[in-house]
Amino acid sequence: MRIGLFITCLNDTLFPGTGRAVVTVLERLGHTVEFPREQSCCAQMHFNTGYRPESLPMVARFARAFAGYDAIVTPSASCAAMIRDNHPVLAEQLGDAALRDAVAAVIPAVHELTEFLVDVLGVTDVGAVFPHRVTYHPTCHSLRGVRLGDRPLRLLRAVKGIDLVDLPAADACCGFGGTFAVKNADTSTAILADKMTTVLGTGAEVLCAADNSCLMHIGGGLSRWNSGVRTLHLAEILAATEGTR
Repeated sequence: MRIGLFITCLNDTLFPGTGRAVVTVLERLGHTVEFPREQSCCAQMHFNTGYRPESLPMVARFARAFAGYDAIVTPSASCAAMIRDNHPVLAEQLGDAALRDAVAAVIPAVHELTEFLVDVLGVTDVGAVFPHRVTYHPTCHSLRGVRLGDRPLRLLRAVKGIDLVDLPAADACCGFGGTFAVKNADTSTAILADKMTTVLGTGAEVLCAADNSCLMHIGGGLSRWNSGVRTLHLAEILAATEGTR
């Protein structure tokens, strides 16, 4: 299968290891992964803050960059939700017929990583080995946007050596919400404190999720608390083969 990797601007800039992990996992499963260099932001930040006309060129760029792929995979539930739910809205409201057709052609191929592995490839065991105590935070977009359900947990449970522990109140927001954390800093910080308290209560060494944006927010708080807990994108756990040759 010819797969286009949509890395997202956040990962490309701050967490490139997540993109490399996605490639490692998919190539391990026998697929060809390409990185279209024309790709850019999905326009979520612009769309959510009211800059809808300014979002349209990014919608067109995405449709152009990823045309013709068998699948388009992204390690971000947040960006997957933006593309699938809002690119068609923008194309319909502000675009022409050609853009509407281009968007409609690529949308069915867009998958968040875990749903692609479980639903499209039918795989839960990707050959990972990660001998650490881990807990999983379902981000708001993964839970309520693309509705990943237990797909990430099914993949994690198949990782050899892992000690996977439940996170209490897992469905509670971490307080990030993009610009929400900036515009409502006090509220965001309070929500974050609740989330970090539950994470620390698990005794986990590692907190993982399907969105690096939320992990960045939680990880910053955990660092300031000198907790010793590290954050890691789910893809990087699935790519790991610790202790093997």
